[in-house]
Amino acid sequence: MADSERFLTEMGKRISERRRKMGLTQEALAEKGDMTTQFVSYAESGKRAMRPENLLKISSALGVSADYLLTGDTIDKDILLLSDKMRSLTPSQLRIVENIVDECIRLFQAD
Repeated sequence: MADSERFLTEMGKRISERRRKMGLTQEALAEKGDMTTQFVSYAESGKRAMRPENLLKISSALGVSADYLLTGDTIDKDILLLSDKMRSLTPSQLRIVENIVDECIRLFQAD
């Protein structure tokens, strides 16, 4: 498999995984991102490269940075997107999420 094919396949896996974690069908993601279902299917299968504007549409619809979809790496924008979600929580809900994050950090550091 050529590097470009591997790159597209890996990006497609990240798109599919994120969509499923959000509980979206391909149709729902297409609607949310103003795309066709066929485009979402092609993107997830890694069958063809996408134009930058379509990459931005799909990353926005999935609530992640384009960098994450391209490389799998999180960047500051991913942290900011998460922070925006946290702002919608009540103070007590925020403390619960903080405790969960602290516990996850402890678990991951034990590995």
